[in-house]
Amino acid sequence: MVEQYIIQLPSFKRGFHLITQLVLQQIAELPNIGIFHLFIQHTSAGLTINENADPTVRADFESSFNRLIKEDEPYYQHNYEGSDDMPAHIKSSLVGSSISIPITNHQLNVGTWQGIYLCEFRNNGGARKLIVTIYS
Repeated sequence: MVEQYIIQLPSFKRGFHLITQLVLQQIAELPNIGIFHLFIQHTSAGLTINENADPTVRADFESSFNRLIKEDEPYYQHNYEGSDDMPAHIKSSLVGSSISIPITNHQLNVGTWQGIYLCEFRNNGGARKLIVTIYS
């Protein structure tokens, strides 16, 4: 059986944000066993799984990504929407646009310290749309 949901996230400021509970609140009960697939329909934001307890991890991700992929580089040609435009596309390609998580006993089978992150790479990214597909 396959179920699919469209989830509209609120606007988040630029950075890395835990959205696990926000996503789970918008879907029906998870099956006993299956696969939870999450896809973001945007090219300037991404999804990943990482540390869900210490908020300094999220701050460190943001500062590290900003050092790795800088704004206003003279070789960027795609800058129609501002100095964060092309860097956001590069960052989202590095992080990725989807994740898959096993479902066991009606729960996401993530590690003790793991959570789903929205990686917002734009200063004003706006609301983001996610597609959740559950295979059971």
